Amino acid sequence: MQDLIKKAGQVKMLILDVDGILSNGQIIYNTDGIETKAFSVQDGVGIKSLARYGILTAIITGRSSPMVNKRADEMGINYVVQGRDDKLIALKELLATLDPALNIRAEDCAYMGDDLPDIKAMQTAGFAATVPNAHSEVINRSDMVTTRAGGAGAVREVCDLILKGHGHYQEFIAHYTLDGAQMQDILS
Repeated sequence: MQDLIKKAGQVKMLILDVDGILSNGQIIYNTDGIETKAFSVQDGVGIKSLARYGILTAIITGRSSPMVNKRADEMGINYVVQGRDDKLIALKELLATLDPALNIRAEDCAYMGDDLPDIKAMQTAGFAATVPNAHSEVINRSDMVTTRAGGAGAVREVCDLILKGHGHYQEFIAHYTLDGAQMQDILS
């Protein structure tokens, strides 16, 4: 586990697939043909925590849908790339658009995906993560397999690991908890 935390500490940008990672992978259409997705609030807190400590976030997804833009905006995702079947090319293009002062290369990225189109990008990134219900070939090529499924807090697990690797996890948790003196003030 220490090696995994150390590896996560090198991450400057977390790149996420959507279907199967940020959502459960189901595509639901209403009677008007409008697509809908469900996203985990816990993942959103994790993504926002990365921003607090200067770690960038991005989405690279094969499909295009307006709700992805809406959710990405709510979570403060820095970059959104939709409608890209070749995720490795999308990753390379994304990195080429970044400010050179950021000094972010593929090996500085964590990539989280769950299916075959994600493998090349995951192999190029410095840290690869997936979910337990991912395709077996993706699992075999991942540094980390979360305990939670996509759309159910899996991204949060990776965010927490990245915070631990950067030494910010306890500070992040302290933001949401009371210490002894604060508890005493409340109880007084």
